[in-house]
Amino acid sequence: MSGTATDPAAGTAVGGTSAAGAEVRPGRFLVRAAGGAAGLTVIAALLGLVRDQAIARLFGASHASDAFLIAWTVPEMAATLLIEDGMALLLVPAFSLALTRRAAGDRTPDPVRALVADTLPRLSAALACAGGLLVWGAPWAVGVLAPGLDDPRLAVDCTRLTAVTVFTFGITGYFSAALRAHGRFLAPAGVYIAYNAGIIGVTLALHSVWGVRAAAAGVAAGSLLMILTLLPTFVRLVPGRGGKRGARGPGPALLGATVLAPVVLFVVSRQSQVFVERFLASSLPDGAISHLNYAQKVAQLPMVLSMMICTVTFPVVARAMAAGDREGARHRVERDLALAGTVVLLGTAAVLGCAPQIVEVLFQRGAFDAADTAATAGVMRVYAFGLLGHTLVGALCRPFFSAGRPTWYPLGAMGAGLLVTTGAGLLLTGPYGVDGIAAANALGISTAAVLMLLGLGTRAVAVRPGAVALSLARPVAAAAVAAAAGRAATDLVPGPSAGLAAGCLLVPLAFLLTGLALRAPEPLHLLALIRRRFPRGH
Repeated sequence: MSGTATDPAAGTAVGGTSAAGAEVRPGRFLVRAAGGAAGLTVIAALLGLVRDQAIARLFGASHASDAFLIAWTVPEMAATLLIEDGMALLLVPAFSLALTRRAAGDRTPDPVRALVADTLPRLSAALACAGGLLVWGAPWAVGVLAPGLDDPRLAVDCTRLTAVTVFTFGITGYFSAALRAHGRFLAPAGVYIAYNAGIIGVTLALHSVWGVRAAAAGVAAGSLLMILTLLPTFVRLVPGRGGKRGARGPGPALLGATVLAPVVLFVVSRQSQVFVERFLASSLPDGAISHLNYAQKVAQLPMVLSMMICTVTFPVVARAMAAGDREGARHRVERDLALAGTVVLLGTAAVLGCAPQIVEVLFQRGAFDAADTAATAGVMRVYAFGLLGHTLVGALCRPFFSAGRPTWYPLGAMGAGLLVTTGAGLLLTGPYGVDGIAAANALGISTAAVLMLLGLGTRAVAVRPGAVALSLARPVAAAAVAAAAGRAATDLVPGPSAGLAAGCLLVPLAFLLTGLALRAPEPLHLLALIRRRFPRGH
């Protein structure tokens, strides 16, 4: 595989040589990059919990919190489309190809600088126009998202404040994709720390004056901090030296409809699961949207951590595809699916076993009462059954788009999953309320995951679905045993904090021992990665 990617921790190169000329092992780089990025992701996730705790304490599960969460749909969609999936799926392969050409000696014009010059100005203009259009059309957007609201005015105000994220998240996603392709993962992983800090600070400072609108203003402020977090590294690293400013590059093809459409529509269809949930929940009593949101945010924390594996290795897969190394790409994807699935299954077991204690310890204070805790915990447990599906969809979409050519199959798979979500939601919301909405989400995303796994081998990377299923079957059994053990521990130990501590100790132990008894290699791989990342226990 030609080309290099810089190790942010050591200033060395992946799959190439350092300045001193010593060869660097890609495996060691991936472990260090994943470890560093995961550390920052954990900090960001903890700040996200503090953010949700502040909103729950100040506004509970009420009309005000529901209005903010409807407006929160905008940054949720923007984050998925412009920071994580959409922008990354387009730009990481594009920058990886440009870096490969640069390493091969193609420097007149410099491929990376040409790519930036061709795409960034036009993208910025398009994002600014889209954000302005959303500010103008906020009443219509709220009416579509939550037609059951009795008084949509507060949601409209919050939506107009959060609309700025269409521009700021787009620029953040562009910078993040460029840096990840260069092997820089720490700065992109740190943007959510700045984002959550901005939300928390503005909410606490202004809630007594603006009410829940302060949280929406905090979203806008935090998104600006994200750009400032990445800008110095982007300016220093990406444009590079040499080449002619303004030289033409692959920008027109990259932003062409045939390339953009499959990625954009796939991401929109994936995020549309949230639209369906909030549409259905808007007709339920006040607080239903909030219960769904709090449950989803906490339940998906294991998925966020598991996806760091695929985020770090995506440039490796993209470069392998660019270099024609199909076997290397297959091996990398199969291993990523097994490791990411094992991580999220461990988290699933913890959520199933300890959900009431998790919610009570995190949220039950202020305006968030015991009834809110019971409702949120029930939804969390239902959501947990879809976590493996969410993780597999996030992991599988990367190799589909790593070849740098249009592919419509992921959109078809997500469309089928969305139909399942919508149909199941219409059937289950009436008799089961928010639990039925969460069950529909789990069914739909699991359907999409199965279809994407079955279609990957013939359309992108020749993974073996049977081998992937076998690698996940034993961790699934281990998760079931661990969840039962965690639930027993939380029932026996009195008090939410003590019960949660007991569950958090017993669940990983039961998961590991069951995995070893079943001879599942993935838990051992995770332990090996931890030992390589922290060889002296630091």
